[in-house]
Amino acid sequence: MIKRIILMALAIFSICTASSVKANSDIVVLDSDVELHFPTALVFNIEAESGANIVDARLKYYVDKMNYARVISEGWPDFTPANKIKTNWTWDMRKSSLPSGATVTYWWTIRDAIGNEIETLPAVIHFDDDRYQWQSLASSEFPTESQALEGENSELTLFWYKGDNSFALELMDACQQGLDRLTRDLGTYPQKSIKIYVYASARDLQEAMIFPQEWTGGVAFTEFSIIAIGISPDNIDWGKEALVHELTHLVVHQATFSPYGRLPTWLDEGLAMYNQGELSSYFRMRLDSAISEGELLSVRSLCSLFSADTEKACLSYAESYSLVEYLLHNYGQGKMLNLLTALKYGNTYDEALTEIYGFDVDGLDVRWRQTLVTTVYQAETIWLNPGAITVSSINPLACFNRHTDR
Repeated sequence: MIKRIILMALAIFSICTASSVKANSDIVVLDSDVELHFPTALVFNIEAESGANIVDARLKYYVDKMNYARVISEGWPDFTPANKIKTNWTWDMRKSSLPSGATVTYWWTIRDAIGNEIETLPAVIHFDDDRYQWQSLASSEFPTESQALEGENSELTLFWYKGDNSFALELMDACQQGLDRLTRDLGTYPQKSIKIYVYASARDLQEAMIFPQEWTGGVAFTEFSIIAIGISPDNIDWGKEALVHELTHLVVHQATFSPYGRLPTWLDEGLAMYNQGELSSYFRMRLDSAISEGELLSVRSLCSLFSADTEKACLSYAESYSLVEYLLHNYGQGKMLNLLTALKYGNTYDEALTEIYGFDVDGLDVRWRQTLVTTVYQAETIWLNPGAITVSSINPLACFNRHTDR
C-alpha cells in the first residue's frame, strides 16, 4: 500500500514537472512588423522568446495574383538559437520583384528545442509606392453597361497624384468606354478587380520599377491585374489610348488564363490595338508601305515576340491590328470569343484557327493578304494628294507599352 502511494506521488510529480516545463517553454511573439522600402525590398521583422532555445523561425507568404494553385513560399532568416531572438528576412526585389499595389499575405512559424511550435495569424502587407500622396477613384461610382455582366469582385480603381479630379475622371471614362467596347466586340469583361497607378511621367514610372527599359511608358502586370503607366495631364490624349491598350491586355488575359496555352502575340497585341481605337496615321502608313513594297511580315512570324527593331516592331503592331480587324469584320464576335476559348484550353494556334475558322495560320495569312488590295489602292490615292492627309510627328516607341506575366 505504501509502495503504491509512493509510486502515485512520483507519477503526479512527474506530470506536474512536465507541465511546468511546457508552461515555462511556451513561445511568445514579442513583436512582428514589415518595413517597406519601395521599390527595392520588403523587410519582415520578428522578435520572440521561449523557456527553451528557439531553433527555427521561418516566414511563410503568398502573393495575391492569378495562379493555378496557391503557392506558399518560405523565407529563412539567420539567427543564433537562444531563448530570445530578434531577426528578419528581406525580400530583395532585384531577384523577384513585385509591382506597385501588389498584396502579400504572410505569417511566421516558430519552434523551440523541446518541440513547442506556434504559427502567427496571417497578416497583409500592400507593396504600395509610398513616395506619393495617391488619390483614388473607383468605377463603382460610375456604373456602365458592361458592369451588368461584371462580378462583384471586378471593380476598377484608378490611383493618381498629379492632376485634378477632371483628369482622373477623363481617364476613368476612357477605361469604361474601352471595357464597353470589349463587352460588345468580344464578349469579354473583367473577372477580377483591376488597379491602375497613373504616374505623372514615364520617368516617375521607371523609378518605381526594378531594371526598367528606358522606353517603358506603361506596364500591364497581367497576373496581378495591375497597370502602372506614366501619363502627364498635358498628354492625356495619348494616355487614354495607351491606358485602354493595357486594360485590354488585362481583361483578355483574365478571360484566357489557364495552364494549357498562350495567345499568339499578334492576337494579344492586335486585340489591344483594335480596342484602343482607329489605327493611327503613322501605323496605317507603315502598313500600307509594307503592302505596296511586298514587305509584309508573315502571320506565323507574328505568333512569337515582336522584333526589337523599331521599324519591324511598328509594322508588327500595325499588322496585328489589321488581322484582328479582318477576323472581327468578316467572321464576327462569336468566332473570336470561340478562338480565345480554344486557345485557353490548350489548342495550338493552327488547331484553334482550323477548328473555329476552317483555316490554319498560313491560311489566315493568305486570306488576310487578299483583302489588303483595296487598302493599297486607297493609300496610293491619298499619296497622290498630299493635302488630303496630315501626319503628326510621333514617337512610335511611345505606343509600345509592355505587359508581363510575372
